[in-house]
Amino acid sequence: MLILVINCGSSSAKYQLFDIEKDKVLAKGLLERIGSDGANLKHQSNGDILNKKVACKDHDVAINIIVGALTDAVHGVIRSKDEIKGIGHRVVHGGEEFKESTLITSRVIGSIEKYCELAPLHNPPSLLGIKACSKILKNVPQVAVFDTSFHQTMPARSFLYGLPFKYYKKFGIRKYGFHGTSHRFVSGAAAKVLKKPLSSLKLITCHLGNGCSMAAVDRGKSVDTSMGFTPLEGLLMGTRSGDLDPAVVFYMMEKERIGPNRISDILNKESGLLGLSGISNDMRDILKAARGKGPGSRRAKIALEIFVYRIKKYIGAYQAAMGDLDAVIFTAGISENNPWLIKKIASDLRKVVSKKVKFLVIPTNEELLIARDAYKIIKKRSA
Repeated sequence: MLILVINCGSSSAKYQLFDIEKDKVLAKGLLERIGSDGANLKHQSNGDILNKKVACKDHDVAINIIVGALTDAVHGVIRSKDEIKGIGHRVVHGGEEFKESTLITSRVIGSIEKYCELAPLHNPPSLLGIKACSKILKNVPQVAVFDTSFHQTMPARSFLYGLPFKYYKKFGIRKYGFHGTSHRFVSGAAAKVLKKPLSSLKLITCHLGNGCSMAAVDRGKSVDTSMGFTPLEGLLMGTRSGDLDPAVVFYMMEKERIGPNRISDILNKESGLLGLSGISNDMRDILKAARGKGPGSRRAKIALEIFVYRIKKYIGAYQAAMGDLDAVIFTAGISENNPWLIKKIASDLRKVVSKKVKFLVIPTNEELLIARDAYKIIKKRSA
């Protein structure tokens, strides 16, 4: 069965076409700068790479372009769009409503729209992709795979904040967690590496990219995670502050005489590694600066120290919360390209974790997990 996986951003659309029964990627690509004059398609299939400028005014056109690339006489991998039997979409926020991936219906679309308020940068583009696929790939079943659903197994002691309870009941203010698809994938992959059933393992998963989050996975279930009501909470990230005393926000707003939109930009886009180092949000740039001399070097070193410190602190907290630990899994760009980081964390923690604890680097594959979920749901539907 051929499953198309779509991950839409406000001005981009990533895609992969899977022969899911073989776990094989037939084609993949990225359409960037949707809605601008400089839209560009990068498409890979059969060992070839197609890179060309395209006219793409909106997501409807984007899906048409993607289908066209997949069926292209030279670069395509299928003869007709009718060969696509299912579509899987990454959707960031499903609130408390979606505890697992689900077949997309009009009711599900309505719910995703409702959660746009909690994920204004992510859910609206996902909806555009879903609606575009409904027009262009008519009658092809679509499945939503939510970033938040993996963390819906967290107990109340993990997800509730110390606020008046009415704000949870009234507005749904609680910890939701994100990167759930990645945490779920590497947890399952780690069980295979360790040659033990996932249901017997206590794991800590670390998704370290421009956005960073960690999860305590107790026998296959997320019992705590570092991101919260929004992806701002938790670890130091590329441009996000991570954990912060809320009173700092009020103090900054008063001193700088700024409103909520500006403070949101500071915390989400100007903080983290970028804000502390004053150099970049890219780990490669910060490492290069840290090896040099002068004020820039000192600030880069401080940013690195804080980044590593918070990861270690969360590992210690999650080990204590679960009562035991079998392995710590690192994934995503920073983890996969910086072996020194894993080596340092493992070395620093050897005095406080058991010798049995493994430190593993496992590349994530969220698209494959989305395709697998879509396949299972669609196959069950047609049985």
